[in-house]
Amino acid sequence: MYDPGAAADGTAARVALWRALHVEIDAAPHVLEDTLGLRLLAPQAGWRRQGDMHPLRTRRSRASVVARARFVEDEVTEAQNRRGVVQYVILGAGLDTFAQRKPDMASRLRVFELDRPQHQAWKRRRLIEEGLGIPSWLHFVPVDFDAGDSWREGLAAAGFDGGRPAVIASTGVSMYLTREAIAATLAEAASLAQGTTLIMSFMLPPALAAPSERAGLRQAEKGARARGTPFVSLLAPAQALALATEAGFKKARCVGPQELYQRYFADRTDDLRPSSAEELLVASN
Repeated sequence: MYDPGAAADGTAARVALWRALHVEIDAAPHVLEDTLGLRLLAPQAGWRRQGDMHPLRTRRSRASVVARARFVEDEVTEAQNRRGVVQYVILGAGLDTFAQRKPDMASRLRVFELDRPQHQAWKRRRLIEEGLGIPSWLHFVPVDFDAGDSWREGLAAAGFDGGRPAVIASTGVSMYLTREAIAATLAEAASLAQGTTLIMSFMLPPALAAPSERAGLRQAEKGARARGTPFVSLLAPAQALALATEAGFKKARCVGPQELYQRYFADRTDDLRPSSAEELLVASN
């Protein structure tokens, strides 16, 4: 029901639809305005009635998805304006629509989207079909992570300048990777030019989440296994920081749900707030 073309990744589709639901059913002001993913997916009319789109049961996950995306884009803005960073790399880009939603800003960057070849081919086709096009500063970098492709090699082939810093974003991905794969990704990012910043989301073990969310998280783990995409790595904040330090980053901190709440949700009256089960690692070299 998410994907009539059977080519968009199911997890990426779910994230895109949650972003659209935030605009459709949550009160303004919206943390992130993004309905383009919904437009690309063009799902069947009944998609809002699916269990994983339930307005109340998914509100904390929905809030986390829009908060982490907003945080990343705010960091990209700051890096561009204050430090002159002009390269933005999105690992596991899925249905990210930064390049289409913020063309004025994105056109002053070189945006590199990395994802599996078949998913990128589908996204390319849909962007063209919807009249959105593919600008010269947006670079699709096909990488088969499961086959062990090097994303650094793919970036270099796409014109990435290894001598200049970048913002690297990886959200909604780490829980599906082994600890070794996460460490390798961090090490590759840490080896980039000085001034590079990596932002990676990670899921906490259910025991570290708020008691009210633990049952739902265990259900989410069960659902992920049933879909053939089990959660492989759940990290405590101290473990994420240790991985960043071991990878070679000089500075690292975790941004938790309370900080995101204060930044993006504190003035709301509907008690929308991010899940306690996800945090962001922000590391720089």
